[in-house]
Amino acid sequence: MSEAYEPDNLLDRVSDPSTRELHDGQMKRRERELLDRRLGLAGGDVLAVGCGWHPGRHMFPAPAWRLTAVDLDPGKVRHVVETGAADEGIVGAGGELDQLREASFDVVLYRLVLHHIAYQGPLAPCFAEARRLLRPGGALVATEPNLWHPVGAGLALANRLGLGTAVHGTPDDIPLSPRALRAEARGAGLEPELHAVTYSWRRMPPTLQRALWPLDRRLGSRARAALGAHHLLLIARRPPA
Repeated sequence: MSEAYEPDNLLDRVSDPSTRELHDGQMKRRERELLDRRLGLAGGDVLAVGCGWHPGRHMFPAPAWRLTAVDLDPGKVRHVVETGAADEGIVGAGGELDQLREASFDVVLYRLVLHHIAYQGPLAPCFAEARRLLRPGGALVATEPNLWHPVGAGLALANRLGLGTAVHGTPDDIPLSPRALRAEARGAGLEPELHAVTYSWRRMPPTLQRALWPLDRRLGSRARAALGAHHLLLIARRPPA
């Protein structure tokens, strides 16, 4: 479970909610676009781990995809099932889902979750569990903030100085590097590829955000250029049988 969020922080005081919503909309469009182009699956069973209030239905729409949501908060699990954002709900935590059968999902989704788990401990159990739960040819999919982007580096510095909560509202927002994501995937026996979700930042003025959006599509799947994105999309496949 994530640490408590303090809304009275520096970055929220100097940015407008509508600006952040604009960025969130672009992220969702890009996630769907990348999965349509790169995932190679048209439907199946998805496990959304750490689902919160938004389990990723925009990425895996019904009825082609059956989505099972997992969260430590029973209220969030109940909410996403009742609203139709998920088809089924489980109270639990990533890396501790021993009750689920091996090879029972086509996709294991961690959307903006792994960088919170990294604050609490190693990521290896989450990747190993995804490998166990995936069917051959299935994929772990994760959207995460990039340590190598200037904003990610700045957040990491704030965390190191003990200013995470004051600057961005929480101490457990830990940007992850492309190298770390690839290493974790390969260590679990998965085959990773990385793409840029977006180069823009949700605190940027809307005009500047929109000016950067064309780069998302032009450069986002080029191996080297993707490494400079603000948010990364990891697709880490379990090899076919």
